[in-house]
Amino acid sequence: MLDLPAAETLYAALLARDPAYEGRAYVGVTTTGIFCRLTCPARKPRPENCRWFSDPRAAQVAGFRPCRRCWPLGPTAEGDKVVTRLTALLDEDPARRWTEGDLLAMGLDPSTVRRAFRRHFGQSFLQMARAARLRGGMQTLTKGAAMIEAQLDAGFDSASGFRNAFARLFGHPPHRMRGGADLRADWIDTPLGGMIAIADDAALHLLEFIDRKALPEGLHKLSGHVDGRIGLGRSAVTDQVETELAAYFAGRQPRFSVPVALHGTEFQRRVWQRLRTIPAGETRSYAGLAAEIGQPTATRAVARANATNRIALVVPCHRVIGADGSLTGYAGGLWRKEKLIEVEHAYAA
Repeated sequence: MLDLPAAETLYAALLARDPAYEGRAYVGVTTTGIFCRLTCPARKPRPENCRWFSDPRAAQVAGFRPCRRCWPLGPTAEGDKVVTRLTALLDEDPARRWTEGDLLAMGLDPSTVRRAFRRHFGQSFLQMARAARLRGGMQTLTKGAAMIEAQLDAGFDSASGFRNAFARLFGHPPHRMRGGADLRADWIDTPLGGMIAIADDAALHLLEFIDRKALPEGLHKLSGHVDGRIGLGRSAVTDQVETELAAYFAGRQPRFSVPVALHGTEFQRRVWQRLRTIPAGETRSYAGLAAEIGQPTATRAVARANATNRIALVVPCHRVIGADGSLTGYAGGLWRKEKLIEVEHAYAA
């Protein structure tokens, strides 16, 4: 309890199902012997029947059993049966063209599925399925295949549909990415979803989850640095970051040694470089990070620099949290921040 807010604050968060406390506070209900996330949809207990814990292990040591509705022992999404069912199907057949009719045929309400996926992943299931199909088309283009073949591999009915989806992702149509280039873009799969890596022979310039809303803006700015010469393909740097990402998620390598090129102002680069010194398993507040770079009054500027980081994970902006310990915003989605911090707990241990 020493690391938790007052019981009154926690109870108010429980009533509001406040997601800011995900991963940092749990409630044990003495009348049922069950412990839950504060976001659990179950009926709320009376305040005198609540005990508060900072982690699931403490609740279990105190004799409470995990709730089967909110699944407090794993990442939030893993406790949602609809989400786990559909993500498993997507993994089995990423090229499938899903529709709301498919969901209805499975006995699922499309609006319920949409809300569940947006709550956990920041996007709908159909958007995730479309991104998976786009990945197939991108891989075909990278190999130099004809545009129509890439279109079919991506599962789109028309060339314009594929080009429009591609343009939304990269900021320009695919035919402009097939010539000579200074930087090369390729797809990297991770346990938390697909990422776009852009690198040359010397350094990594961008690493972003494909569903990040600011990805097109980041690609546009990066394109401006090289006069639009971003093509499809990979270099040894891409192979290196892919290998290091796999080792990171497998629990074998907490730090990344891949060289990076940081495109930003002098202040932004100072923030990003400082982020790289935070060990896996540790976090900082925005104010703490501002103090570490010698500018204690620049908390808001540090937060903006954190939000504009274009090299996710390698420059670990997910390790910055609110002063009260809440996860706060993360451009890659709070569900990913929750999972990343959980992965790094093992490194801290």
